[in-house]
Amino acid sequence: MSEGERLEKHEWLKWSRELLSIAQAGLTYSKNDFDLERFRKVKEISEDIAAEGSGEPFERVKSLFEQETGYQTPKVDVRGAIFKDGMILLVPELLDGGKWTLPGGWGEPWSTPHENVEREVAEETGLIVKAVKLAGVYDRAKQGHTPSFHNSYRLFFICDIVDGELRASNETGLPEFFAERDIPAEENISLTRMRRHLILRMFEHYRNPQLPTDFD
Repeated sequence: MSEGERLEKHEWLKWSRELLSIAQAGLTYSKNDFDLERFRKVKEISEDIAAEGSGEPFERVKSLFEQETGYQTPKVDVRGAIFKDGMILLVPELLDGGKWTLPGGWGEPWSTPHENVEREVAEETGLIVKAVKLAGVYDRAKQGHTPSFHNSYRLFFICDIVDGELRASNETGLPEFFAERDIPAEENISLTRMRRHLILRMFEHYRNPQLPTDFD
């Protein structure tokens, strides 16, 4: 499928997200009861479009959208690139059939970016690490991931191992180190969380710590 066909296929997702963003801004800042009712209707339309386009039950879509309150902003996802002997650590994501990704997950409020990634790495791998470089800040929608109802920014950190031993978690299987030439093929990457080209990009930052932070 070409890039144009891919975008056309998911045009409904763009419409739904944009309408949701407009609705949430209106519901946050409007004071007039008539305006508030109009923005609630816009939100319902965005839910209808998402349910119809995705094939998901309306109540499930509505439940997902109800988690979004206030002025809409991107979510934040953190990922740790951990190297040992020139190899990078990947974890198999159990919810995605054991496909591979860099360890990480959603950032928690009231924790700093480096605290979030260090916590996520410890939870998913058993390793205690120290974040030493912000290698990239990527807009999820620009990197070719599978479509999502929510937009997010992905923060990629180069991390040094401080202590700990590798282990599986309740979300991920046993982590493994991979040489650059052995990085799994795209079909074996958890595409909702990671892209192969982003993993390979981390090798460049590892070899050249002076590289500026990537963005967008």
